[in-house]
Amino acid sequence: MKRINLSDKVIVALKSDIASGKLKKGTKIPSEPELMERYEVGRSTIREAIKTLAISGILKVQQGSGTFVASKIKEESLAQRLRRADFEEINTVRSLLEKEIVKLACLNRTEEDLTAMQNHLSQRKKAIDTDQQQKCTDADIAFHVSIAKASKNKVLIDLYQNFTAVILDFFTKRKEQNMAYFARSHAWHEELSLAIVNRDQAAAEQLIKTLLDNNY
Repeated sequence: MKRINLSDKVIVALKSDIASGKLKKGTKIPSEPELMERYEVGRSTIREAIKTLAISGILKVQQGSGTFVASKIKEESLAQRLRRADFEEINTVRSLLEKEIVKLACLNRTEEDLTAMQNHLSQRKKAIDTDQQQKCTDADIAFHVSIAKASKNKVLIDLYQNFTAVILDFFTKRKEQNMAYFARSHAWHEELSLAIVNRDQAAAEQLIKTLLDNNY
């Protein structure tokens, strides 16, 4: 485990140097002995880090010449990268995330989680009935975040919370049709909540698929 952590440390440092412009595209990176001294690690750790970056296309190893920077890296947050993505790509990744989230929520949800979900659903329905788009948007996102929290998986929760910025951006683009979509999908949201109450993973997964297949 320690060796993997050291390799990751070198990978992060090299990517940071490339992103900041210290190491530009086409330039040769420092030699193995220099990197070993700089990062205070062994040769095998340096080679492992370089191999990983070469596989991802960031570095290019040229036998007899050395290792060169093959591509630029932009310093940007996950949320920023997600905003640039095509919506169908986002929907695909969101589908993968939410299917796993609802499965875990079915297993791990508490009574407190169920209460939070139901409260957000009630707010969503009230906002639909009174034609309050912003309140409906907030309640919709809060409902899905509450399911993520019910999964009890901190990494999935963090990833999903990053997606909320993208979901909000999409709702902004879909502004004229939002209330119609919210109203049409409310019954599915209610059924999803019930599936989690009943710990019915198959039904919860199918409902997530239905929701995402019909949100644009």
